[in-house]
Amino acid sequence: MQARRIARELALLGASQLPATPEALDMQQVQNLVLAAVRTLTTESRETLEVAISELERGSERLLSSETRSADIQGARTMTREAIDLTQVAINRLGYALELPEFIQLANQQDVRDYAIEIIKQVKQNRESIDELITSSMVDWQLKRLIRLDQDILRIAVTEVLYLGVPDRVAINEAIELAKRYGDEESHKFINGVLRRVTDAIKSQSLAQAPPEI
Repeated sequence: MQARRIARELALLGASQLPATPEALDMQQVQNLVLAAVRTLTTESRETLEVAISELERGSERLLSSETRSADIQGARTMTREAIDLTQVAINRLGYALELPEFIQLANQQDVRDYAIEIIKQVKQNRESIDELITSSMVDWQLKRLIRLDQDILRIAVTEVLYLGVPDRVAINEAIELAKRYGDEESHKFINGVLRRVTDAIKSQSLAQAPPEI
């Protein structure tokens, strides 16, 4: 696994549990960052499983009370399918625990830690403008309605393009890989579409601000 890919993953999983101020972030030890990442992974898995269990219970109750009505049976089937999908997402996240030894070893590299912290600092410093840009590029949807990990995947990609000099194609591809790893079946497609509109908007803005040729 490449250093920057690990750094992005570390930033994604650790950002929500680290201090909001740059000064406090500078003092974070890599052990704290890794611990925050592991804690996020286990919390997200647990919450996803809880939602899956709730969907199964609702589906079961609908089946028991349906008296073979086709609409109720179809609704129960839909709930059960959603529960199965959510359970698969949770299982996949827990499966990443098998990679933790390698993850921790790479996360201890100075360049990995430094880049992860820089991503988090830039996201936190420029959160308002980043969110405005993402929101303006979404069609019939709101950023706050996305699951938190999908929100942060978008923020990291936009941050890399705007503030860290990463080519937009690289940032989009890396965001898609993170979404495939931590999102549901549709996450990576949705994130790909949003980020392509974001990068088009950035390019249009840059052209508009460019000085006229003499």
